[in-house]
Amino acid sequence: MLKVPAHQVAGHQAIDGKIGPLVDDSGRFYKPLQSDERGVNEVAFYTSFSSNKKIPDHIRRFFPVFHGTQLVQASDGSGMCPHLVLQDLASSHINPSIMDIKIGTRTWPPRASEDYIAKCLKKDRESTSTELGFRISGFQIYRSKESGYWKPDKGYIRSFSAEDVRVILRKFVSSNVSADSDSDPDCAFASTVYGGSNGILAQLLELKAWFEDQTIFHFYTCSVLMMFEKELALKGRSSCAEVKLVDFAHVVEGRGVIDHNFLGGLCSFIKFVSEILTGPVESPPKSCLQDSERN
Repeated sequence: MLKVPAHQVAGHQAIDGKIGPLVDDSGRFYKPLQSDERGVNEVAFYTSFSSNKKIPDHIRRFFPVFHGTQLVQASDGSGMCPHLVLQDLASSHINPSIMDIKIGTRTWPPRASEDYIAKCLKKDRESTSTELGFRISGFQIYRSKESGYWKPDKGYIRSFSAEDVRVILRKFVSSNVSADSDSDPDCAFASTVYGGSNGILAQLLELKAWFEDQTIFHFYTCSVLMMFEKELALKGRSSCAEVKLVDFAHVVEGRGVIDHNFLGGLCSFIKFVSEILTGPVESPPKSCLQDSERN
């Protein structure tokens, strides 16, 4: 049985009678194909990427597994519609903290219409995309069994400044998460989530190394998705930190040219994460550890 994803933090959502993605219990994610060229482009990308022998295996793991397309009942009840069938990236997590970061100073592809360019340019300038080369599109941060998630709406996120981004990236790995803008994040999990040989930063650097060489694709309007399990980190176990790339409706052929738009934004994001790791880090208070043990 298909249902609305519990952990989607950005993009079109299947709420209020709108069409959006669905998931099943077998770990698959059903993304409605957009009716214009974007749907065709995304299918073409996944088909090309899946069969391209030049993509190293260690890079493939950053992309959702592609299971083809399928006609399923649309979430808005409008009938059978074609959907991309992908790996449900959150299915292996229990209470994941998730953040979606749209990469690139420019978020429109070549040959886009003037109206579409104007729409994207407005969003880029009103967010941190133009200034930083990336913007936060959505997030949820798990607090506790009692408090659940902190998951702000798009209006709150859309107005972020560069300093707000710094604070949210710190809160993402903190034990004292609060919506209060005056609260000081303790970054208690920074070393285990962002740091380490298998942490977020190491994975981002692995992607960066590939983007410094790859000229197969240019990834416009693509997002980095990062996830981890706070409860595991509290117990001193692996936080299951993961980096994935999502949203490929505007990918175009690289034609032998490095994707400087994506690479530049990725480097900027890496700098922000690195700065958190080099700053002072506090240990989580004993009350957090006790709460985790009770949960």
